[in-house]
Amino acid sequence: MKRYEPPAGWTVQAYRFALDPSDAQVLGLRRNTGAARFAYNHMLRRVSAVKTQRAAEASYGVAETDLTPWQGWSLPDLRRTWNEIKQWVAPWWAECSKEAFNTGLANLSAALGNWHASRTGARKGRRMGWPRTKRKHGRRSARFTTGAIRVDPSYRHVVLPRLGRIRTHESTRKLARRVGAGTAAILSATITETAGRWFCSFQVAVRRTVGRPAYAPKAGRVVGVDAGIKHLAVLSTGEMVPNPAPFKAALRKLGKAQRRAARRIGPYAPQARRKRTASNRWQRAQDAVARLHATVSAVRADSWHQLTTRLAQQFTTVVVEDLHVAGMVRNRKLARSLTDAAPATLRRHLGYKTGWYGSTLYVADRWYPSSKTCSACKTLKPKLSLAERMLHCTACGLSLDRDVNAARNLAALVRHVDLELPGDAKTGRGAYVRPVRPASAGGAAGREASRPVHPVNVARQRTTANHEPRLLTER
Repeated sequence: MKRYEPPAGWTVQAYRFALDPSDAQVLGLRRNTGAARFAYNHMLRRVSAVKTQRAAEASYGVAETDLTPWQGWSLPDLRRTWNEIKQWVAPWWAECSKEAFNTGLANLSAALGNWHASRTGARKGRRMGWPRTKRKHGRRSARFTTGAIRVDPSYRHVVLPRLGRIRTHESTRKLARRVGAGTAAILSATITETAGRWFCSFQVAVRRTVGRPAYAPKAGRVVGVDAGIKHLAVLSTGEMVPNPAPFKAALRKLGKAQRRAARRIGPYAPQARRKRTASNRWQRAQDAVARLHATVSAVRADSWHQLTTRLAQQFTTVVVEDLHVAGMVRNRKLARSLTDAAPATLRRHLGYKTGWYGSTLYVADRWYPSSKTCSACKTLKPKLSLAERMLHCTACGLSLDRDVNAARNLAALVRHVDLELPGDAKTGRGAYVRPVRPASAGGAAGREASRPVHPVNVARQRTTANHEPRLLTER
């Protein structure tokens, strides 16, 4: 499906509201999300059956023209087949919105497309397996793209197809005023259930005026940000943002809740090795575990949003590192703390927020030794283990926290950048940076500009003290 591209000066963002539905509306929400799951699972089984049948027929020497007709997995093909069989496989289809079934078919088309791209090498990253069916007690979600989708003028309700007016926990005034003024247009709405609570996310095309708000003071031109574990981030100004570590804080309660859930009668009997009807107490225990996880996720997201918004508003240039988080979490001693801090969120948020507020984001090279380089005399220390939290320079005698030192080195990479030329990175510091252009309209993560043609080779530089080779294998 072709991606929506808004006009120049507009961008796509989301407005998320917590819903306060009645009991009858909860049944309607579950009915539509269940319809999306049913369509996904039924068509996946159909595609799998056709694929297996064709492979069996080919093994017996059946000609290609005589094989069972192939079931295409593009969205038009899946939708065409579903419309032909829905009255037999889902006689209750008229009770739900057509957009609910379309959600499941669109998700299946994307999943099968990603599997094929990964199998043929067109998709980077870890190899993907064949899609699996969705569980009944999994994440419930449905997306509406047509029909009555709007926010009510009362600022306390949203209107969705076949579901009607649903009350919200918070005011929708901000979005309603934008829509009324003509500076926003609602494209779609997605309903999801998280830990027993229902949310509605509006995908909105918004006309934004790029610039720093008046209430955000200008704290400086360039700031280097070093993401960590003990601290959420360390700035080149010396500020250390504390890490709330929400998962670590909830670990005791989470363990107690999970042990309680393990003692309940669940949907599977291990002795008999068969499925059974889960008890209500098991469901309540599972809901308690889900609420704890939702709280951890909300605290972590709020911490990162507050930090990244402040950085994008107060500074004109932000420099971050290109961290290989997927490789870092392979260290079993750091995996839990790394995932609890989620350091990759820093770059993802700044990728679009800097475009909103007129700032510039630069991404330092992954192999730049920011922690081992002295921020005062630029001497590179050959080795610096993770246990050494202080950098002691033997050349100039500087003694500084390693994270603050790394943040200062990141800021020094673009100290001489001409802000009138966003793509001009004059570093000369032994590493190069990649300027990330503001997010294009409809793009959430922004686009990275190409690297300089002749980057400086860090491995060939020598230290000023002992002229030993600068090693890039440790940081």
